[in-house]
Amino acid sequence: MRSLKLAGIFTLIASFLHIAIIFGGADWYRFFGAGEEMAVMSEQGSIYPTIITSIIALLLAISSIYAISGAGIIKKMPFLKTALFLIAFAFLARGLIGIPVVLFASSDYMVELATDITFMVISSLICVVIGSCYGLGMLKIYIDKS
Repeated sequence: MRSLKLAGIFTLIASFLHIAIIFGGADWYRFFGAGEEMAVMSEQGSIYPTIITSIIALLLAISSIYAISGAGIIKKMPFLKTALFLIAFAFLARGLIGIPVVLFASSDYMVELATDITFMVISSLICVVIGSCYGLGMLKIYIDKS
């Protein structure tokens, strides 16, 4: 299933990118939209940005494994259909409602993101593409089983 293979590749790249952000430090946190607060914490040596970014990298890596499993490349993972649905939903939700949330929310971080709407547009498009790959792959699994 080509769409799930692509989803797995894209998500694995995102996972590795999050690991690179940890090693890249404050400038990378800023560039990739983590916000000034995360960047400052990174500069001050706080472990918080590393923990949060590591958790995101881990979740992306697990999502990639599920995509590869759904594509039939590796053994079928437990709760495969449910996981693929939830992953597709999460990426599509982020991609489709990320910009409206940023534009209408009033937290300091959301206001900061709204000032760099280019980042939000690009990251939202990426999330819609990845979510669509997961969704199409999941639909193919359901269609093939019926």
